[in-house]
Amino acid sequence: MSAPLIDLSQKRVLITGGSRGVGAATARLLAGAGARVAITYRTRRDEAEAVAAECRELAGGAWAAPCDLARPERINALLDLVNDNFGALDILVVNAGVWPPEHVEVGALDDERWCETIEINLTSVFRLVRATVTHMRDNGRIVLVSSTAGQRGEAGHADYAASKGGMISFSKSVAVEMAPRGITVNCVAPGWIDTEMVEGALDEVNRERAEREIPLGRIATPEDVAGPIAFLCSDLARHVTGEVLNVNGGSVMPG
Repeated sequence: MSAPLIDLSQKRVLITGGSRGVGAATARLLAGAGARVAITYRTRRDEAEAVAAECRELAGGAWAAPCDLARPERINALLDLVNDNFGALDILVVNAGVWPPEHVEVGALDDERWCETIEINLTSVFRLVRATVTHMRDNGRIVLVSSTAGQRGEAGHADYAASKGGMISFSKSVAVEMAPRGITVNCVAPGWIDTEMVEGALDEVNRERAEREIPLGRIATPEDVAGPIAFLCSDLARHVTGEVLNVNGGSVMPG
């Protein structure tokens, strides 16, 4: 029997925002490839524990930990916990984030919303990556879940677009810094994804309009995004770093 195309046996993985959506789908997929998976959650303990239980059935060694990534001290405690339970990390997938659903043009965008979005979507990513690289083994993988909004902008959501665009630039900088250690750093940039976070925005009318604008004709599932993440975590992508892998059904095709 031939070896599996993606083999993550004995790899130690941390996935933020793993209780639902893309994070949960990624956890299941990486565990199915043999990885030992730790996931974080902020409030959804029961869902996170259920995902961890599924991962244990697939590969063993999975667990879930609460962590509010907006609090710097929690990040350091999380990495200490991961190191104590797993040892040095091989893979980090940064998926946790927010998308404020209210459409607010920049002239009415207040400091509170701007600062909160940047803090959660960008500053916490910086802090987590900063802490992780000291806990990561050479030849590791870092994958950040960005967005097409970070490349083309998003009217009414300038805060979100700026945070995701900043994530892309940050990943490219860290990719160069980490290259001597063989650690790759990449972004996945989804478009619309059928998750709880955006279900309010995707009412029947908006869903139909969004699907018309996607050449492949449908909104992505979390599993559609988890697959490209798994690729970037694997040896198949060992010579890919500083890149943005778009997962949007063709709706955005950067030059």
